[in-house]
Amino acid sequence: MTGVRETRPREARRWAIDVRPLGVPAYRRLWLGNTVAMFGFQFTAVAVPVEMYALTRDSFWVGLLGVAAFVPLLVFGLWGGAVADARDRRAVLLGGSLLLWASTLGLLLQAVLDVGSPVLLLALMALQSVAFAISSPARSAMLPRLVPEDLVASATTLNYTTFTAASVAGPLAAGLILSASPDTTVVLPIAYGLDAVLFTAMLWAALRLPSLPPEPTADGQARRAGLASVVDGFRYLATTPVLLLSFGVDLIAMILAMPRALFPEIAHERFGGGGSVGLLYSAIAIGSMIGGLTSGWIGRLRRQGLGLVLAVVGWGLAIAAAGLAHQLWLMVVLLAVAGAADLISAVLRQSMLLVYAPDRMRGRLQGVNTVVVAGGPRLGDLRAGTMAAGFGGGVAWVAGGLASAVLVVVLAVAFPALLRYRAATASSDDRT
Repeated sequence: MTGVRETRPREARRWAIDVRPLGVPAYRRLWLGNTVAMFGFQFTAVAVPVEMYALTRDSFWVGLLGVAAFVPLLVFGLWGGAVADARDRRAVLLGGSLLLWASTLGLLLQAVLDVGSPVLLLALMALQSVAFAISSPARSAMLPRLVPEDLVASATTLNYTTFTAASVAGPLAAGLILSASPDTTVVLPIAYGLDAVLFTAMLWAALRLPSLPPEPTADGQARRAGLASVVDGFRYLATTPVLLLSFGVDLIAMILAMPRALFPEIAHERFGGGGSVGLLYSAIAIGSMIGGLTSGWIGRLRRQGLGLVLAVVGWGLAIAAAGLAHQLWLMVVLLAVAGAADLISAVLRQSMLLVYAPDRMRGRLQGVNTVVVAGGPRLGDLRAGTMAAGFGGGVAWVAGGLASAVLVVVLAVAFPALLRYRAATASSDDRT
């Protein structure tokens, strides 16, 4: 019995999240500021599509928000990574954060003045996307210089865990605020105002960071934020089927089966609006959080390519099933199942990318990954909104999920390099 009592704490520690990076003051401030700001951002993430639907009563306009966010992200995303390698990363983060705060203040002002312009909403979302594209690469790239090398993985896990938690709690809180009054001119300014206030924590954290100038190159020349190295990254990606297919299946999943642009319409038509929209926006993140807390087995999975394909197919089928649900609790449960599948696919794809790619290419491929991860769902918003305008929200939701699952299977069978990929053989034939 004594042996059992001594073993349990050790086993619990193996599963518990590592909080040692919080002992580093600079990282702790950045983590805290980013966590508070991310929670606040969820108010805007829910309020903007709700406002757009209230103004237009058309999911096509809600889908256009995805275009407004994606185009600047595509243009500035990879460039933002190059700038982060060529300039003081603290200064880049601070500049991007100030621009992001300005876009939030713009949303607040137009809501207070009751401007009621869908075009202005699109413009402010585009500005917000530019700011994110500038600040996000710098914030990610500075992590290894804030904590010891042996704590980088733990710090990354902390970041992801708190992001997921904010993605759960934030939309729920936003749903409560938006359900407090049927008058959007009252509740929308509150949502945007809370985001603006909470984002000051990120500004405080950026100001308190140490200077992080670029490290000198081997020949002593200054780094340039040009496009040549980005082109080299794309050239390498085009010659590596495993990585190219891993990006491809993720894009299929997000473009065809991401239903979030339909949440305001479905919540209004099936569940009477109110707090139900917050539950829908939180459901996928809830599933991801549960999947993350029980994800220890993923690191022991050898057939990562097959696992990735199955996870993406599971995502599509769960999304399609959720679109058929007419009970709120059932839709939330099925969206949570999809979220767990999404977590598995994200972990496998990121693991494959870090292990498979040579070190000299990892930064550029992470830049591509940022564009894919952030841009895919925005293209999915456009697809869902456009299809809903022609066929209705329910058809757009279910058909997208089914098409995603089928197309991923077809792609995996037609190009079997991904199915053959095994973690232990990443350096052998699959690299050629």
